[in-house]
Amino acid sequence: MRTRTLMSAAPAAFVLMWSSAFIAGIIGVGAAPPMVLLFGRFGSAGLALAVYAVAVHAQWPRGRQLLHAVVAGLLMQIVQFGAFYTAMTDHVSAAVVSLIQGLNPVVIALFAGRVLGETVTRRQWLGFAVGGVGVGLAVLDQSAFSVSGLLLCFVGLLGLSLGTVYQKRFTPEIDSRSATAVHALASAPVAGLLAWAYRDFHIVDTGRFAGALVWMVLVNAMGAFLLLNAMLRRWDTTRVGKLFFATPAVTAIMAWLVVGQPLHPLTLTGLAVGVVGMVLAARRSPAPRPAPADSTPIMTLAVPQHVRVSG
Repeated sequence: MRTRTLMSAAPAAFVLMWSSAFIAGIIGVGAAPPMVLLFGRFGSAGLALAVYAVAVHAQWPRGRQLLHAVVAGLLMQIVQFGAFYTAMTDHVSAAVVSLIQGLNPVVIALFAGRVLGETVTRRQWLGFAVGGVGVGLAVLDQSAFSVSGLLLCFVGLLGLSLGTVYQKRFTPEIDSRSATAVHALASAPVAGLLAWAYRDFHIVDTGRFAGALVWMVLVNAMGAFLLLNAMLRRWDTTRVGKLFFATPAVTAIMAWLVVGQPLHPLTLTGLAVGVVGMVLAARRSPAPRPAPADSTPIMTLAVPQHVRVSG
């Protein structure tokens, strides 16, 4: 009974935890350069996740599989978050970043048609268009609109989507527990090198930096990761994947309450339209006959196989 009660609260808790990663990111990049923050995040989370993977006797990738895991990790971690966090320093709101990241299923659907041999339906193309309109509406309402910041967000989206498709293509059977640790540990030195290249290590607010880092590691990297895996063990991926549709709106509300980012009617409209696009793109049209036993619904790809931020 206790387990059932806890799992009934799991969806709401996961959405809050996942959405909070964007708020922690806003706070973190306000206290330290993005690459310094990411170096601390990846290094700390990687060690914590590695200890967890060892404790549960997870199988670690080796040889060529390890190399593929590193490539996927660099795309999903350093490219995604390096671009997203830099965009945050360029006046892109948490709500817009969350909405663009939420278009991940849309982009994956497009890539999957070519890389994984899956059919991209008209509904998914419509979802792509509707999602783009939603992003456009949301960014038009920003008081400090940044073209470069918006472009960085789409670079981050491509990193996440390409990394997910790459992992699905080359390491479909890899243990997600050890893989997530590999992703973070491989990304930490790259973030460190980029921070060194920029020669910017100045932390303007040690307390906010430490607080954001602790939250990212314990709540986003560990808590959300464990909760996501617990839900995936009990429920199908479609049910779990639908939770991500709620994150842009929840992120917008949290950003308004916690960091005072404005929440205007046009922003809310853009978020709503964007979520409609996400839903359309993440669902296949009913097939006239049963799919082969080895087919993979596109929604399984929409469930991130890493927890970072979120992130």
